[in-house]
Amino acid sequence: MRIADVEIIPYALPLERPYVTARGTLERREMVLLRLRTEAGIVGLGEAVPLSLRGGATLHQVERSLVRVARRLARLNVAAMTEEQPLGAAVDALIHVAAGRRLPAPAKAAVEMVLFDLAGRISGTPLWRMLRGEASAPLRCNATLAADSPHRLAAEAAAWGERGFETFKLKLGIGDDAERARAVREAVGPDARLRVDANGAWSTDRAVAVLGEIEPLGIELVEQPTATLREMAAVAAATAIPIAADESVTSAREAKRAAQAGACRLATVKLSKVGGIGTAAGIAAELPVYLSSSLDGPVGIAAAAHAAQALYRDRDDPGLAHGLATQELFGGTIASVECEVREGFLHLPEGPGLGVEIDERALERHRL
Repeated sequence: MRIADVEIIPYALPLERPYVTARGTLERREMVLLRLRTEAGIVGLGEAVPLSLRGGATLHQVERSLVRVARRLARLNVAAMTEEQPLGAAVDALIHVAAGRRLPAPAKAAVEMVLFDLAGRISGTPLWRMLRGEASAPLRCNATLAADSPHRLAAEAAAWGERGFETFKLKLGIGDDAERARAVREAVGPDARLRVDANGAWSTDRAVAVLGEIEPLGIELVEQPTATLREMAAVAAATAIPIAADESVTSAREAKRAAQAGACRLATVKLSKVGGIGTAAGIAAELPVYLSSSLDGPVGIAAAAHAAQALYRDRDDPGLAHGLATQELFGGTIASVECEVREGFLHLPEGPGLGVEIDERALERHRL
């Protein structure tokens, strides 16, 4: 069985309201859909989410890198994906396609994703089962609160709480941080979990000062308070709030280095940031992790949700909510079937592979 068609489709989803962080403001999320179609008409989906606001590859660079590997994808014989070990066949195909190529992490994640999805669809197996997960369980997720005025943040947090969310992630790092955190805590009550994220914007001194001020609010964790591991280690020594690495941990080697340096107790993993599920598993072997979205589209969210089903198979689950409910921030979708958010939990779609189905008319409306 061979590949009949390779499509690389840049598209953008509008956000319901501007997404403001210490790294900048987004009004839409630009992405690249990667789609393979076999001679038998079976379709596999992948998705790349550029992280240019965080210093990563741009949309154009990611798209160009996928164009460069398209020829290798088009020459694949995927007949082995029909056998008893479809995941092994997909991994072999990934190695062949990526060999000798220094792909940006979002592009690598998309190639892995499309091959895993295709293998699942050809073999009739959901990806979570291919990854040896035990079941397709709903995933507890956090609500994401972008940087805003304390009053608006409180109202937004209360609205998320009414929808069943019990964990709230607050973006900080643009001033009045303690006031914002207090407003959210008052809105969600003492029993809710509240985590904060500075996206590496604080200096060491600023991080220590802000965390000292908000620690009495009962902060679950702080993501990436400073830019470097050395700075994070200094902050970790000065606060009781657990630190989770984000931008500074993108590989198993970096995770090991961060743990040895005492820079963090946890890591949050975004598939487009680290380059896919395989790298995410390597990081999880070094640090307790939870999965987050890079404001992914429906394909990336589904891939992360499938990965989460198998992530703790051989290790203890840290019991943290995942940051995978960000599809609720968009004002549109390209999917006719995708993950669903209900009562603060993310539910996987049924079906083989990722289970996501594309709405062709919606894709045409949102393509760039």
